[in-house]
Amino acid sequence: MALPPPDPQFVLRGTSAAVHTLHFSCGGQGPDVPILFSGSENGFIHVWNLKTHRVDTALDGHGRKSVYCVETMGDKDRLLSQGRDQRICLWDLAEGRTSVTDSVFTENVGFCRCSLLKVAQGRWLMAMAAKALEEVQVLELPSKTSVCTLKPEVGAKLGMPMCLKLWQLNYDSQPLLLAGYEDGSVVLWNLSMGKALSQLVCHQEPVMSLDFDLEKAKGISGSSEKVLCIWSLNEQQNLQVYKTHTLVNAGISDITIRPDKKILATAGWDHRIRIFGWKKMKPLAVLDYHTATIHCVSFSDHKNPSERLLAAGSKDHRISIWSLYTQT
Repeated sequence: MALPPPDPQFVLRGTSAAVHTLHFSCGGQGPDVPILFSGSENGFIHVWNLKTHRVDTALDGHGRKSVYCVETMGDKDRLLSQGRDQRICLWDLAEGRTSVTDSVFTENVGFCRCSLLKVAQGRWLMAMAAKALEEVQVLELPSKTSVCTLKPEVGAKLGMPMCLKLWQLNYDSQPLLLAGYEDGSVVLWNLSMGKALSQLVCHQEPVMSLDFDLEKAKGISGSSEKVLCIWSLNEQQNLQVYKTHTLVNAGISDITIRPDKKILATAGWDHRIRIFGWKKMKPLAVLDYHTATIHCVSFSDHKNPSERLLAAGSKDHRISIWSLYTQT
């Protein structure tokens, strides 16, 4: 018999608003206290201490407009956040500071989270939905220099970019971008050429979220429908559908593959988190705790497998923290 699904290890309350994004920073081997950043609909970013289960700091930099992306840049003191005020803010949190050090005005009205990729020590690429509805702009940080603007071919009718994932095989290889669009397509872009290498229609509805495993050259996407689409990238850089998985209930807000590439989690509109084995998409668990749509799921970056956590943020103002399949 299958084991019953676990209860959350603990629950974080106190955001007093829907939680739209989560990001762990659990440090290396040192004595760092693991922390979790959350971004809420009321414009606050909360820095949670995972030992005390309380908020250490509340950051307010988006004019009370919803925050829907938070990422660390190299260490837990350098933070990037993106909000509905059309701004991407860079923060310096060292020595107790809570100040925005720089910001980028995106002029984009959608909900597309930006994507970050470290390309050298202290240098990052950031892809974001641009002012022109179908375009993606790539900047270098911290200089904010424009690298390229990715425009679909005339008549392509992809609609708005909905989700982005920058990646490269190693530091010597070309950075590439996977983008999910409003028309249900996933497109692979070459940044140095500024052109699309491959396009695959994965969904009938807008692509809400995607993740990609570059070791296996395989990715997964979800939409407002009942279907998860698993796709692969061949050596000619062509995307092809690998398989599909039909869900019980429609609507996926977020998908993330755990860093060890063993399992993945989906955030459901049906208030549930679903866990799958990544190799064969075997359903492993349905985690049923929240009372409203789950907006985001995030795995911790603990080095020690037994400490790994999964966090889920919901419209019900709560963040559930789970310990799952930590034996390797």
